[in-house]
Amino acid sequence: MQKLSNGAKIAVKICMGVKPRERVLVVTDPARLRVAEALVKAAQDAEAEAVLMCMRARTRHGEEPPKPVERAMVASDVVLAPTTYSLTHTQARLRACRAGTRVATMPMITERMMCRGAMLADYDEVSRLTRKVAALLTKSSEVEVNTPAGTDLYLDITGRKAHADTGIFHRPGDFGNLPAGEAFIAPLEGKGEGRIVVDGSMVDTLWARTEIAVKKGRATEISGEPARRLKKMLEKVGPRAYNLAEFGIGTNPTARLIGNVLEDEKVLGTCHIAFGDNSTFGGRIRAGIHVDGILMKPTIKFDGNTVVKEGRLKV
Repeated sequence: MQKLSNGAKIAVKICMGVKPRERVLVVTDPARLRVAEALVKAAQDAEAEAVLMCMRARTRHGEEPPKPVERAMVASDVVLAPTTYSLTHTQARLRACRAGTRVATMPMITERMMCRGAMLADYDEVSRLTRKVAALLTKSSEVEVNTPAGTDLYLDITGRKAHADTGIFHRPGDFGNLPAGEAFIAPLEGKGEGRIVVDGSMVDTLWARTEIAVKKGRATEISGEPARRLKKMLEKVGPRAYNLAEFGIGTNPTARLIGNVLEDEKVLGTCHIAFGDNSTFGGRIRAGIHVDGILMKPTIKFDGNTVVKEGRLKV
């Protein structure tokens, strides 16, 4: 437990800004229980009213938690969710934030990740960089992505607002991941075109090449090593799972590519795409699944202006 305390204190005090007597809910499942207990202890040390709820693990990212958990989330000031599968893209998280709850989801967090890497970042610096990239995304209409592995992708983001996962969640309704560090947006549905080659990580597989053809904002062909597992996940949910839901850029200088998407998508200078649900961050597709893939050394242009050059952020 002692080894987890530094990361837990950062999460509670710096990232969430927990104050005495605030109602803090920690939602977890059996596989993440030690991390959850460390967070509860840190919240108690901050003189908060901390409650731990342990549910059965969900079966996929974006699956809703049980109703008692949702009601507790809505009734809390702060929610920390170290779970096996993500609650970020759920209606429960959305309702909690609309009620003013500050929410940090921590899907697939490990004890090792709590002690090193992205979790121990200088979050003032992460926040500064992330807000800058998110502001540029919001002002833009088009995104072009190319990578040495073969990605050639066009996205229309006209009128969509980017989100800054800064790691500083002090205002009512703030939400993001911990560890944090990405600027992300929901592209317009039906508009994305091109080819994606995921060469970082996807569906818990590191460095395996996954090729995805995108037409009219949907994945139409999937091939490569993790393809069978990815297709099975999407097929189980149905047609909406194939929606090109998200584009994001990593902004955490201490994040490492480790085969865990929670940290991988935060690596500075990488970008990521996701398929499935985008209804919780500005899109129109409600799918109950959200699957990310990481692209290495991208060159990214916003409205023709280079923002990332071969993995180096230019802002």
